[in-house]
Amino acid sequence: MVTKKPGTSRDSSLKVRVKTARKRTISSTLWLQRQLNDPYVLKAKKEGLRSRAAYKLIEMDERYHLLKPGQKIIDLGAAPGGWSQYAIKKVGPKGRVIGIDLLDIDPIPDVEFTVMDFLDEDAPERLRGMLGGEADGVMSDMAANTTGHKKTDHLKIVGLAELAIHFATEILAPGGFFVAKVFQGGTEGDLLTVLKRDFKTVRHVKPEASRQGSAELYVLATGFRGRQRDGD
Repeated sequence: MVTKKPGTSRDSSLKVRVKTARKRTISSTLWLQRQLNDPYVLKAKKEGLRSRAAYKLIEMDERYHLLKPGQKIIDLGAAPGGWSQYAIKKVGPKGRVIGIDLLDIDPIPDVEFTVMDFLDEDAPERLRGMLGGEADGVMSDMAANTTGHKKTDHLKIVGLAELAIHFATEILAPGGFFVAKVFQGGTEGDLLTVLKRDFKTVRHVKPEASRQGSAELYVLATGFRGRQRDGD
């Protein structure tokens, strides 16, 4: 069943307005006001999902059929757990979902969360051991802290995505998929070259659940060709 975009046609007079508290900055006040009026935030609370971000993965999965019963999935930067929460429902009891983050995450039934830095040299080997083999998918909704300077922020997010794809090529099974958050204009050069070399299909996806006016989009690579070894 295709997820429908929550209605956004409410009268502006019905929107919640937040007063600026003495210790709250204007930017944090605006963020809180946006959260209180975000239809995806409200929908996530109603449906018991950890975050509105889950709907981005739901849209991509329903369109491209990424998650299947029995798969082994790695969720990078998994906190607060919305993507893992949806993924475990799709892979079922015979599948595995491991979410890793630098922060502790409240438990979700049948999901294994672990505090780990995916950049650690032994991370791929450790996770293969935890999975009992290679992964069928690597998901990343991570985003580097922004500075407000567009060029700097693009470089940071591309750098993080490059690290994530390098990790993915170390742990994915042939045929596996990789999905990661990027920003518009920020996936040129080496990142796309690597993805097109290692995956059969590479595309950009802009879920409807991404906030209006946001430069956020996702790069989705499917059909992993297998690890490229020296001499290949």
